[in-house]
Amino acid sequence: MERVHVTENAPLAPLTTLRLGGPARRLVTARTDAEVIAAVQAADAAGEPLLLIGGGSNLVIGDGGFDGTVLRIATTGFQLTGTALELAAGKVWSEAVARTVEAGLAGIEFLAGIPGSAGATPVQNVGAYGQEVSQSITEVVAYDRHERATVTLPAADCAFGYRHSRFKADPERYVVLRVRFALEAADGASSPIRYPEVAKTLGVAAGERVPLRTAFETVLALRAGKGMVLDPADHDTWSAGSFFTNPLLTPDQYQDFQRRLAERELTAPAWPAADGRTKTSAAWLIDRAGFGKGYGSGPATLSTKHTLALTNRGRASTEDLLTLAREIRDGVHAAFGVQLVNEPVMVGVEL
Repeated sequence: MERVHVTENAPLAPLTTLRLGGPARRLVTARTDAEVIAAVQAADAAGEPLLLIGGGSNLVIGDGGFDGTVLRIATTGFQLTGTALELAAGKVWSEAVARTVEAGLAGIEFLAGIPGSAGATPVQNVGAYGQEVSQSITEVVAYDRHERATVTLPAADCAFGYRHSRFKADPERYVVLRVRFALEAADGASSPIRYPEVAKTLGVAAGERVPLRTAFETVLALRAGKGMVLDPADHDTWSAGSFFTNPLLTPDQYQDFQRRLAERELTAPAWPAADGRTKTSAAWLIDRAGFGKGYGSGPATLSTKHTLALTNRGRASTEDLLTLAREIRDGVHAAFGVQLVNEPVMVGVEL
């Protein structure tokens, strides 16, 4: 592991898009799969806690930091063979998407501008604008800490769901090393448009295709307008993206929700979901519960561009952010009986 860089008592805030969190007892930066595996094995052999960081875009780290080893995965591979794409876990996701668009291949173009690394995408089953990585992932190569071996998991074995996977369900077991995708050569066209906002912006019907570059640039513009494309000078982008997932309501929960809406003469967005559940909009709930864009007077506020993003205005602590998150979660529950669930991974803290 001669190339591995090790720093003691290392600041973690600069490694996260929220720019929050205390230090790590030890920070290890690995640039090859072999270095990643060796670092994981060393931490496991020593029986010490291990935290993985890629792009740091989906982490809320406590002010006390992390009393163990933080492994920063900085692998960078990008291999495109025909329509087959393989990404190293540390590859910057937004750069990878841009390169596939340049190559004229559809499949992940609506995921443009999402911060973070490729290895995190199967963990969360990252999705946006009607597209999820599970639609194009074929295999995930990971180090299995239980079996102490590298394994290749076909997509069918990854238990993908809405912002969920077997990797998220069992976070102490797998360390993603590589992600493989099957893209589509559609004569320069995008994937079929599934998201109403994108279709409306482009002036086309749902299910239609548009030029791939047009789809890519449209999504980037939509994300930038919501403060969801990283910009160090814009505090609205000092966030973990969408802080809450869209609620999935059981039939009984949805009936209660409908009753509460009727009492207030409101109609909420709703979409059918798996297992007879109904999905509704977290952003809509937050706004209608009284938490509009820019809500908050302290060092952590809602984004001025999007109600789903909780932001660090430059001087916030993690506790400031969590105080705001709890206020919003509890306010939504009081108003609508719906329990919001955080999307980012909590490290050393709970909502």
